[in-house]
Amino acid sequence: MASDDLDPPQETNESGTSQEGSESPVEVETSSGNGVSEAERLQPSHDDSGAVNGTNTSSDLRSIPYNELPNNIEAEQSLLGAILINNNAYERVSDVLNPEHFYEPLHQRIFHIVSTLISRGQLASPVTLKPYFETDPTIQDVGGTGYLVRLAGAAPTVINAPEYARIVFELYQRRSLVEIGQDVVNSALDVDLDTGPSEQIAEAEQRLYSLAEHGLYEGGFISFDEAAQQSVRITSEACQREGGLSGIGTDFIDLDHKLGGLHESDLIILAGRPSMGKTALATNIAFNVAKAYQQGENPDGSPRRERGGIVGFYSLEMSSEQLATRILSEQSQIPSHRLRKGDITEEEFRAYVEAHQTLTSLPLYIDDTGGLSIAALAARARRLQRQQGLDLLVVDYLQLVTTSGSRRNDGRVQEVSEVTQGLKALAKELNIPIIALSQLSRKVEDRDDKRPQLADLRESGSIEQDADVVMFVYREEYYLERIKPPEDDLQRMEAWMLEIKKVHGLAELIIGKQRHGPTGTVELQFEANITRFGNKSDQDYPTEPSY
Repeated sequence: MASDDLDPPQETNESGTSQEGSESPVEVETSSGNGVSEAERLQPSHDDSGAVNGTNTSSDLRSIPYNELPNNIEAEQSLLGAILINNNAYERVSDVLNPEHFYEPLHQRIFHIVSTLISRGQLASPVTLKPYFETDPTIQDVGGTGYLVRLAGAAPTVINAPEYARIVFELYQRRSLVEIGQDVVNSALDVDLDTGPSEQIAEAEQRLYSLAEHGLYEGGFISFDEAAQQSVRITSEACQREGGLSGIGTDFIDLDHKLGGLHESDLIILAGRPSMGKTALATNIAFNVAKAYQQGENPDGSPRRERGGIVGFYSLEMSSEQLATRILSEQSQIPSHRLRKGDITEEEFRAYVEAHQTLTSLPLYIDDTGGLSIAALAARARRLQRQQGLDLLVVDYLQLVTTSGSRRNDGRVQEVSEVTQGLKALAKELNIPIIALSQLSRKVEDRDDKRPQLADLRESGSIEQDADVVMFVYREEYYLERIKPPEDDLQRMEAWMLEIKKVHGLAELIIGKQRHGPTGTVELQFEANITRFGNKSDQDYPTEPSY
């Protein structure tokens, strides 16, 4: 029933109780199919101790017949009765319960009307609810509107309302799991050329993920004192940590100073045009974090991350072998193209093997599965954190992450929106920073100044909105290389050489958005032949172009 239909005036007597309190239950002959009348099935009752009767409780699900979904009619009745006795009980459960969480359709309707009345500031009692059910055929099967009075009369205690709500909510989750399981079975048995097993798996994972994401009974407001204590703890840890970082250090000094490290639950977008070095920078950060990983202990003996972290890397564009080659190239100082061709000396090969042996215990885990869905990506990240631990997640890159089948016809902007929202939710759920790489639109190339801006993000609306930090990689040298003048034009060649000398081996990391701090530009060194970024102050980078 729409809320606009709920317009009858409130009716209460002087004592605030219903005039129907003396009504006796009306027996009806309607059968529920198992030998029990509908009136008997929905007859509210409780024992002397105040506990609800019935066997279908959340702690005794094994006694439920196979063909009956998990439910607890008595818990639903006790909860509704408690609310009808004292509307304050509704405020303690309204943030987690919706009408569809109830098993009994009549109870769904009662809770909907109760919710609407209370939200209007009106009283919800058996008397005020009576006009909405006088012509309702479902309540006639259980004795008419007198059922509302019996609900209130049989409620054991208002104090237990949150516990009844928990039972109702958990049984709803169990029924949802049963429904998903049945749909998975039916979908698997239905051989459809348009929907393969991988898509069916992705859809099932997405439904389970949605149930887990929206099915949180705990939560809600916390006091400022509790939030402040968390802030003090983070600040204290930053003061004790070398460099004073509150987040995970990237080993890029100026970047860490600007960001304060990579913060828990942040979604960090690293964007740039092709060949700018997005993947190289993300790989460098992942390697630096994994290499610096140190574990300590809390006072209670539980493990604690001291420095660095365990890293998960989704390489949707490159294979794991290619990514590993990049890291080994950087560490052994041998250009990756020479490694791939085997064009190395014996001494270089020994350096390559030594780099490999040094990095064998690196806590860096790579998943190069192509076409991964956001649901599968989230499921694998949860598994990695549970089995190995996880402190940082890198996704290269977000436009290659697929979405659920139901969203694939909604347009690319909506698909990317689902991906970014999923990544942000995952960052909060796992309490880790997530770095997601992103492509930029071609309109960057049409400007004289090709430094990226937020508007250049491809499908930029949702990316800019969901991200906590947006950074752009820009290398002026890349563009200057492509306008090299002819060798015989000495004047232009000389001017070009002066320009390219200024920017040779330099990269700009432009922070276009930061929720927790300032924006600005960080300058880094870049050595293209081994795809390595470094601090600008490092002295082991070439300073002269080789043109």
